[in-house]
Amino acid sequence: MPELPDVEGFRTVLQSCAKGRVIRRVDVRDAGVLHGVSARRLRDALEGRRVTGAERHGKWLLARTGGPTLLLHFGMTGRLLCAHPDDAPEPHDRVLFTLARDRQLRYRDQRKLQGLWLADDDSDVVRLLDRQGPDALTVDREEFESALASHRGRLKAVLIDQSVLAGLGNLLADEILWRARLRPGTPANALTRPEAHRLYTEMRRTLRPAVTAGCVPPRDSWLTGHRDAPDPHCPRCHTALRRSRVGGRTTVWCPACQAAPSHTGPD
Repeated sequence: MPELPDVEGFRTVLQSCAKGRVIRRVDVRDAGVLHGVSARRLRDALEGRRVTGAERHGKWLLARTGGPTLLLHFGMTGRLLCAHPDDAPEPHDRVLFTLARDRQLRYRDQRKLQGLWLADDDSDVVRLLDRQGPDALTVDREEFESALASHRGRLKAVLIDQSVLAGLGNLLADEILWRARLRPGTPANALTRPEAHRLYTEMRRTLRPAVTAGCVPPRDSWLTGHRDAPDPHCPRCHTALRRSRVGGRTTVWCPACQAAPSHTGPD
């Protein structure tokens, strides 16, 4: 599932492939990925426009044109690719944006759980992103700790709630909590100041290399590198990893490294 590092990689694709280029043609091969806009209106709004900027907020990608803004969300299986217009489309290429100088952006998505939106102006962008919390890559420590302190839910569920903090998904949340030695079921507002400080620090330390990799890398020294093993063990203490459900998501954690603190109840 694309998370913040993946979408930051898609932002790089958008910038390198399209920024400064005019959109010559928009081909909607599957209107099922369009939200609040028809294929005809999307074409009329974007054809002839120049892509002026590529931005990301959480898991959302924004293609600026100096007029309308195209917003993309990748759901579970979405991707953004740069291709040559003569390359044959793949079956799951839903929308093609042919650009000047033989470039083509392709929104590819198998499951079509999210898709594309069109904002007419900046106020429309604000409206569409109104329920998004601060971006996990740029949020400062004070805002981060304040957001956690104001929520009574379980810590993992709060971290992946996009209205609290935008960008973290299942893999990142598990990795960050493992690094911070915090149990996923701990109430978010029960963290001590040192625990909240440690969580913020480990989030930053996890995001930097993940953004560089363009994904949550399955490194041997990371929890991510072991969670899908047939008999997964903690890469730090070698204890057998556990699985549970938190926030409706499969959650992997170490019962030794992430022992429940005395100020919380059972997981």
